[in-house]
Amino acid sequence: MDVESLKKAGKIAAQALEYGKQLIKDGAVIVEICDKIEEKINALGGSPAFPVQISTNDTAAHSCPGLNDTKKFNGEIVKLDLGVCINGMIGDNAITVDLSGKYDGMIHAAEKARDEAIKLVIKEFKTVSLAKIGELIEHTIMSLGFQPIRNLSGHGLGEYLVHIPPTIPNHDNGNNNLLTEGVFAVEPFSTTGAGMVVDSEQEPNIFSFNRQGPIRGMFAREVQQFIEKEYKTLPFCTRWLARKFGEGKTRLALKELHRMGAIHGYPPLIEKSKAAVAQSEHTVLITDKVEIITKE
Repeated sequence: MDVESLKKAGKIAAQALEYGKQLIKDGAVIVEICDKIEEKINALGGSPAFPVQISTNDTAAHSCPGLNDTKKFNGEIVKLDLGVCINGMIGDNAITVDLSGKYDGMIHAAEKARDEAIKLVIKEFKTVSLAKIGELIEHTIMSLGFQPIRNLSGHGLGEYLVHIPPTIPNHDNGNNNLLTEGVFAVEPFSTTGAGMVVDSEQEPNIFSFNRQGPIRGMFAREVQQFIEKEYKTLPFCTRWLARKFGEGKTRLALKELHRMGAIHGYPPLIEKSKAAVAQSEHTVLITDKVEIITKE
């Protein structure tokens, strides 16, 4: 493991998250905020580990604007989730900003659950089970009057891989395997709703390379080769490709690649009962000690 690159990625992720937080204001154009944050990540010496996600209200994750999206912030509860990659090592973190003024308690529940889970890992690292972490997250959020989102979770982070085992559950899932050495994102979600997410009906704007395959269209093959070279196994978005290939051609190529199984799409995830959602996330490194790498 390249610990130096990992820690640098975590530090830049924390700086970019704080920078992005300051940009989230009523009237700001969401796609412009995403662009600015991604430009900031590059300026700080990293590259986006995945497209900046800005999810509002009942959308919990995977919301990413298209190139010509004109939507502006207008009194929503906003989840900002971003990652930074350096030499394949990834720092991943998220924060919630409440422009409505109604959800301070729900945001506090997600943040406290994250912090309590990390405290438990620090206290009992290498002996704490995944189920026990999930149980604490669930108890913390419910004790404050909210529900955890049980089918979203934290996760391991690998080389050029944003999601690898193990799952870091947000409830007691009965998994008594221990959390051992590695890099992990602790990522609670809290809600006033049912505590489950489902795929939205929106077409995805975030994708990842799945496998090479027999692609008929010459342009789709060109896009596939670019994706594999430029992003490897990291997620990418239509906006990035549209700037290089044009929006119409990009959509056609992605449609063919998706149909042939060459890429995987991630549609926005919405809370099942359409209730508001808050999110909080840090990345921790476990070796002979536990370090939060996404802290400035």
